[in-house]
Amino acid sequence: MTTANIVAVPAAPTISPALTSTETRIGGKSVPTPRLLGTGAANVAQILAKSLDGPPPSSSSGWPVKHAAVLEGDVILGGLMMVHSREDSITCGPIMPQGGIQALEAMLYTLDQVNKQQLLPNVTLGAHLLDDCDKDTYGLEMAVDFIKGSISNIDDAEYHCNKTQVRKVISGVVGAASSVTSIQVANLLRLFRIPQVSYFSTSPELSNKQRFEYFSRTIPSDHYQVKAMVEIVKRMGWSYVSIIYEESNYGIKAFEELEELLARHNICIAIKEKLVKDSGVAEDIAYDNIVQKLLTKPRARGAIIFGSDQEVRQVMRAVRRANATGSFSWIGSDGWSARNLVSDDYEPEVEGTLSVQPQANPVRGFEEYFLSLTVENNQRNPWFVEFWEDHFQCRYPGSTSTPYNNYTKQCTKKERLSRQNTDFEDQLQFVSDAVMAFAYALRDMHRDLCGGGPSLCEAMKPTKGADLLKYLRKVEFEGLSGDEFRFDGNGDGPARYNIIHFKQSQAGQYHWVKVGEYTEGELRLNMSEVKFKRLSPKPPESVCSLPCLVGQAKKYVEGESCCWHCFNCTTYQIRHPDDETHCKLCKLGTLPDAHKQYCRPIPEIYLRPESAWAIGAMAFSATGILVTLFVMGVFVRHNDTPIVRASGRELSYILLAGIFMCYGVTFALVLKPTNIVCAIQRFGVGFCFTVVYAALLTKTNRIARIFKAGKQSAKRPSFISPKSQLVICACLVSVQILINGVWMVIAPSHAMHHYPTREDNLLVCDSYIDASYMIAFSYPIFLIVICTVYAVLTRKIPEAFNESKHIGFTMYTTCVIWLAFVPLYFGTANHVPLRITSMSVTISLSASVTIACLFSPKLYIILIRPERNVRQSMMPPRYGNMHRTAGTGPSSMMAAAVVTAATCAQEEKIQKHITPTNTENSLKTKKLCEMATQTISSIITSLDINAYNQIPYADQYVPNNTTTATTTPTDKGSGNGSSNTNGSSNSNSNSNGDGVGDGDGDGDGDGDGDVATEQVVANNNKINQRQHGQPAVAFAITSTNNHISGPAAPITTTAATGEAATEAPVATITTPLATGDVSETMSVAPNNGQGNGSQRPPVLQTNL
Repeated sequence: MTTANIVAVPAAPTISPALTSTETRIGGKSVPTPRLLGTGAANVAQILAKSLDGPPPSSSSGWPVKHAAVLEGDVILGGLMMVHSREDSITCGPIMPQGGIQALEAMLYTLDQVNKQQLLPNVTLGAHLLDDCDKDTYGLEMAVDFIKGSISNIDDAEYHCNKTQVRKVISGVVGAASSVTSIQVANLLRLFRIPQVSYFSTSPELSNKQRFEYFSRTIPSDHYQVKAMVEIVKRMGWSYVSIIYEESNYGIKAFEELEELLARHNICIAIKEKLVKDSGVAEDIAYDNIVQKLLTKPRARGAIIFGSDQEVRQVMRAVRRANATGSFSWIGSDGWSARNLVSDDYEPEVEGTLSVQPQANPVRGFEEYFLSLTVENNQRNPWFVEFWEDHFQCRYPGSTSTPYNNYTKQCTKKERLSRQNTDFEDQLQFVSDAVMAFAYALRDMHRDLCGGGPSLCEAMKPTKGADLLKYLRKVEFEGLSGDEFRFDGNGDGPARYNIIHFKQSQAGQYHWVKVGEYTEGELRLNMSEVKFKRLSPKPPESVCSLPCLVGQAKKYVEGESCCWHCFNCTTYQIRHPDDETHCKLCKLGTLPDAHKQYCRPIPEIYLRPESAWAIGAMAFSATGILVTLFVMGVFVRHNDTPIVRASGRELSYILLAGIFMCYGVTFALVLKPTNIVCAIQRFGVGFCFTVVYAALLTKTNRIARIFKAGKQSAKRPSFISPKSQLVICACLVSVQILINGVWMVIAPSHAMHHYPTREDNLLVCDSYIDASYMIAFSYPIFLIVICTVYAVLTRKIPEAFNESKHIGFTMYTTCVIWLAFVPLYFGTANHVPLRITSMSVTISLSASVTIACLFSPKLYIILIRPERNVRQSMMPPRYGNMHRTAGTGPSSMMAAAVVTAATCAQEEKIQKHITPTNTENSLKTKKLCEMATQTISSIITSLDINAYNQIPYADQYVPNNTTTATTTPTDKGSGNGSSNTNGSSNSNSNSNGDGVGDGDGDGDGDGDGDVATEQVVANNNKINQRQHGQPAVAFAITSTNNHISGPAAPITTTAATGEAATEAPVATITTPLATGDVSETMSVAPNNGQGNGSQRPPVLQTNL
């Protein structure tokens, strides 16, 4: 261990004025100047020339004194240490105990350990350590010493600074501490291919190996430190922070990366301020202005400070002067964190700081080594005496005077360093690793070039920088701290950081403690250990604007990306998930949730089968179905009875099937709407009605056609048979099927969601929305209207055609029901259950009215009055009345019973068989016919029920077309007649509800025809006698065959009571039969008591 001495500066060579852009002339030698350095190369050349011309300038007081710590060895490493701090007024400031003296001693200690371990066999490592005073320009001047030995070796020649000394070549340089100084020194050392390894320089710019090819560092780049700081800001939940950075390459490059990363994570910068460094030392007013600007953004509580300890200390002083202690929470860089220079005396201002420090472990054995040092035993460190004086605040005997050792107290030389009075730099591992990296690189190089011999070979005299750089980048070793080390691709150290926190553990006691790590891009932070204030562990807020409440969007303040005003979204809006400055309207069928964070679907509303509405409708329909099945069963069981046959069995079954479908539609309406269900509903609601009213229309149309044809001719109307009725009904139904088929093709039915209001979500069929059900109802409504018209037109037909009035009542009731349904249906558009229920109940009511009006009378006869379920009771009562004879008074004007109702229009059919000479008589006959018909109608109404029940039926006496019945009178009012019958008499009495016979009635052809006729006359006479006490009426019945070309001669039967009879006119009425073209002439001769049986009363004969 040699003593330190001041290195004499040799005479400086001259620099040739003829410089090119690629070389510099120094002492007649060409020194290459890289093109990439630009003006920086010229600055280096100028500083180099000044340095070679003589010693560096000093103040008038001789400060600073240039010292060098020299450790002799076979291979020399240069060292550039930040022994003194930077000062503006003079070149160097006061001593730096941690980052300066301790770093220098760490390098010397590591060299001792390397030499002690014989890492290089019989080769010792030496050092030449200089002070850069934390100034780039001064540090560059000091670095010139490192190249003086290399200048003599340019072009393989040896340059002698003087005739007696040959300078040794510096194989590599450890340093500098500051990034600014390292950049300047790297430009210089690159000229002479001298590898450089820094221990504290963290600027990302130094990772650019195109510019700084020979630069490496054991500390990671600030690129990773910036990432760690941004992760801390995110973990704190801050979105609005201020940044203070020093005016140096270290601070500027870090700020650029900070700005980019913060913007990437939507974290805004409130205030950006620079700390003066390169341009000199700022006055207090500059720091005060920075603090005042920070206070203008009170919501930006978080502040990142990227700078060195000297500048940051001035910031803390300004915070105290502004009485802003506790107003800020700091995020610190490695340049000032854990430095006593910052925290001493300003603990309240620094409290709560979270700082990022490259992860470093203590160098094994260094603390013991350092604490054992004294001024006497550490003569190799010329600055140690200054450290001693500063540490113990005393003047060491015999020390050189400096601007900072004006102590009145004298050191006793008995002072000793201890752990209690000494704080150690936490990052000395990087200094040790830098020395170890050179040692292992030299070992590997010596092994390859010298074969591991006991000393340096000629290949390493001197060492070539380019070769040493290759070995340097490949080293892998375990340092004195116990950590594995290797350079990454950019020549940087591994990115490992500790997160340290300055907090108050007890009242008045502050400490830096480790609270987390940042390795491989992942932050692990123990938030339970983080306390920004002793009594308030919760991190402070650092946001420009508080987060908007739920249901609110942001409106940014102009020029501020993190400041906004909140405004409420409307009732049906949420804040847009992708754009927080806009509100998003929830789509139909959804509503904002309670917190207005997302749109939740509205529950579907449809008529559920388990609801009360559906149960009521289905119960009604089920009852109707049971009733319909019951009626159908009764009709099937009594299928061949007269009343079933008279009602038209085929159409009745079709009608019952339609009624059954009407009830069944309800079950389709209450199902959950699907495409299939909607198709069934659309088809069913119209089809069931079509079946019902097609059958009813067929019935009413048949009745109307029969009676209209009866007024015009005696010919039977066409298409009144059961088969024809089925064909007509099927054609009517097929129209509805065609309509539905075309409708399904053009617009297929489907289930859909309907939103009558923003808060509704109705699951309905498409026909529900546009009321297109009316398309399905249009044709049934048309049938209903036609049926109603027919019901009105046939309301006055004979009472025997009872279904016409029942059909009429059914249609009137149906119209009333549907007229009431229409406003109810359209008035409940927003109430799905009520609307569907009303439709189903209306359909069921229509079916119920139909089955009640049309089938209850028939069920009454079949089940309760079966004695009336006979052929005779199916005949029209008006026809039966026509068999009765008339007596005196009202009954004397009654015509004889006729087979079928007389119609005036049928005369024309008969008149074509009468000769033209009788045309006048035919006109008279028509008039008499009308008079007779009116008389019969008036008298029929006066008959009582007993008389009515005794009326015989037409099919018991109606003769065949080929039969002629003749009755001869007797002198006593009783006659004997004979009947010559050539066949059987047929009469169809199955009227299908309209009174037109379709059934068969058989009569004997064995001479019973006259007996039947006589029996009819006798019965009529008895009725009149019992009812009015009148004498018997004489009848003249003439049966005329249609094939006779002329008028038939009437055969007159006369009946008289008493000896004398008064002559009276006899009315002869001929009526066509419904079963054939047979006309009967009946002569009625009432006895008025003024004549006798021998007298022949005048007879008015009308041929019909």
